[in-house]
This record gives sequence, C-alpha cells and structure tokens, in this order.
Amino acid sequence: MGYFRELPNIDYQSFLSDSLSSQSYITVKNLFRRNKLRDDLSNVFTLFNKYEIPEGSRPDLVAEEFYGNAELDWVVLLTAGIINVRDEWPLSNYNLYRYAENLYGIDGLNDVRYYETKEVKDSSGRLILPKEKVVDSNFTIPDPDDYTATLNPVRPVTNWEYEVRKNDEKSSIYLLRREYLQQFLNDMREIMTYDLSSEYVSEGLIQTENTRVTIPH
Repeated sequence: MGYFRELPNIDYQSFLSDSLSSQSYITVKNLFRRNKLRDDLSNVFTLFNKYEIPEGSRPDLVAEEFYGNAELDWVVLLTAGIINVRDEWPLSNYNLYRYAENLYGIDGLNDVRYYETKEVKDSSGRLILPKEKVVDSNFTIPDPDDYTATLNPVRPVTNWEYEVRKNDEKSSIYLLRREYLQQFLNDMREIMTYDLSSEYVSEGLIQTENTRVTIPH
C-alpha cells in the first residue's frame, strides 16, 4: 500500500539488545500521523463519483481501474470512509457464502431472521405502505380499496438474504473524482509534514526523547 510511503518518519529510542550506544534510534513510520477527508468536503457530492465495486474486486484493483494506479488503494479506502477493510469491504460471492455458512450453519441459512413489509399501493397508484420496513409476522393494514378487509403485506427475510443485502450495500461507494486527485494528494502531503517543535529534525522526521540520556539509571 503506497499510503505508508506518504507517512512521515519518527526516530524512536532503540531498546534492542544489540544497540551500539545509549543514543541509538530506530527510524519508523509515524502511524499516529493519520489523515482523513475533510468533514466539510465529505458531503460535497460534486467532488465524488458513485462507484459499484465489481464482484470479488480488491481496493488495489479499484484504484488501478479508477485512477490508473494500484498504489492509490489507500485513496479509495480513505475517500470511501473505510477504516476496517476486513469488515467494511464487500466479500466475493464465494467468501460471502463461506462466511454465512460458518456463522449460521447450512441449516440456518434459510431460517427467518425478521419480517418486512411489501409495498402496497391503492388502485390509483398512490403509495400506502413502503417496502422493507421491519414488522411482526402478523402485521396487518386495512385494504386501501376495501376497508372491510385487511392485508398482511409481509414477507420473511432469511439469514442468507440479510447477509447478501449487507454485502451489497458495501459494494456501493463514492470515490474522489480524478480531477481532484492531485490537489488531494498535495493537501495530504502538506498535512503530513511536521511543524517546528522540540522534536523537530526536518519536515519529514521528528525524534522522540531518549530516556537513557535524559533519565539515566
């Protein structure tokens, strides 16, 4: 993931047994220096394109297709608001079935998880009841065209259907439009630079306190 190359460095006190001196440091990436999309931009839909993740695709493949660079997979994840790829990225059909089978067992896949409404309109085409509202199995409403009768506009949703729906919802994301990509990268790199401080070494490096020197034993 090219994201880690964008992170600044930090010289951290070495506690390794083979350190050459008490002033030895290890240079590592500063994982605490985290960037995110500005809150005031996340709702500006003109900056984004809606994107449907192809079945079985990965963030790097999406980045290759959309931006022409697989190493921009971190831009895909960041602009889509995805933090935990394992839980928030859609599974392939095969992996989804394996996941659901492991979770519910083969016999439990078709068990009813809950009940939901069917769409109901009257004879004039007016919407009386929207679909997919969670209700009890015995939910009823008056027949809009015959108030002496009642309807039970309810259908069961199985565990398998529930998991498929959840996975499908993850497939629809928003990606930063290509024309704004370079400005986004420039802003991100500026945010990643260090300001002057007691730990400052350069714009891309800070050095933590060495307690072996400041607090000798």
